[in-house]
Amino acid sequence: MSSSVSPLAPKTVPDMPVIAGIRLATAEAGIRYKNRTDVLLAVMDKGTAVAGVFTRSKCPSAPVEWCRAKLKGGKARALVVNSGNANAFTGKTGRASTALTAKIAAKAVGCSENEIFLASTGVIGEPLDATKFDGVLGRLAEAAEPGDYLAAAKAIMTTDTFPKVATATVKLGKAKVTINGMAKGAGMIAPDMATMLSFIFTDAPIAPAALQALLKSGVEDTFNAVTIDGDTSTSDTLLAFATGAAAEHGAPKISRASDPRLKAFVKAFNQVLANLAELVARDGEGARKLVEITVEGAKTKASARKIAMSIANSPLVKTAIAGEDANWGRVVMAVGKAGEPADRDKLSISFNGIRVAKRGARDPDYDEAQVSEAMKAPEIAILVSLGLGKGRDRVMTCDLTKEYVAINGDYRS
Repeated sequence: MSSSVSPLAPKTVPDMPVIAGIRLATAEAGIRYKNRTDVLLAVMDKGTAVAGVFTRSKCPSAPVEWCRAKLKGGKARALVVNSGNANAFTGKTGRASTALTAKIAAKAVGCSENEIFLASTGVIGEPLDATKFDGVLGRLAEAAEPGDYLAAAKAIMTTDTFPKVATATVKLGKAKVTINGMAKGAGMIAPDMATMLSFIFTDAPIAPAALQALLKSGVEDTFNAVTIDGDTSTSDTLLAFATGAAAEHGAPKISRASDPRLKAFVKAFNQVLANLAELVARDGEGARKLVEITVEGAKTKASARKIAMSIANSPLVKTAIAGEDANWGRVVMAVGKAGEPADRDKLSISFNGIRVAKRGARDPDYDEAQVSEAMKAPEIAILVSLGLGKGRDRVMTCDLTKEYVAINGDYRS
């Protein structure tokens, strides 16, 4: 957790409403950090539905494997998250740590270990001493209250410079339902499902299968469209919990993701995911520029996504933006190496609404002074027009600065 806040941090933080059936508490367990909270316990009422998507890394963390196995039950009573240690690449010791953590949590909450969900973030390869949770989780279970999402988001931070929360309220049937979310992530971000860690809570009465379908669909144009450094974490975990408490106020019970009554809810749900994903991009390690890359005129949306990600993950593009240089040659390079259909002589490129390249050459109206001034903005929009079809997509990233190297060079120190 950095002592200096990213210049791209939002100026305001939303008020996070209470959600019936969710109680939160945080503590200092001494996992790695001193004098800061590093463990979160979320306690859910009986009957809470759970859904999740996880990293597609072939080297997943022990908590990822635990959660995948427990998702089959579809119900959750508690979530335990620790920062400072990812419990990844820890072999049998890691699996034993997850089992012990779940056992301690289940005893504290009074439920089955199969209803406990776990997430860990931090250093990879260091054994996690789960005995540090003994006693701590019991106190947290007693102290948990339906409230402080900001404190919860702070407890799960590592190199993040600010806590990331988002909320939305929407009508479902006759009732208002709330969707609250939190996320952490600043480096090792090229999600292949979600971000490093993110948790969504709602009081909507949605069955596990329907919630799973909504989550799987929702990540594609939100968390899966964000990259900081092109590296997919071993710990990527996105879990959604639905307590169903709003059913008491007239919200219909939803069993299918295709239920037409979900239309407004789905829009709000996806907006919470999108807001959290953008906050991750705003907090990229060492970032000074938020970058939106749009590719249009591709053969397909999938092709546009691959090209956009090629641009977003290019160190040369990202360092040029850090240097406030509208170097379209580097964008051309990234388009060309993506392996997708492209025609050099149809390619046009704009930075912050100023076209710098047109149909395979420098724009005849190019003005260096105008573009240089535009590149000083904290938010940079790159538009690439391929002129080949109707495929379009958008991804979010940030620049690459010397601070990124410093942060990661010292990460285990």
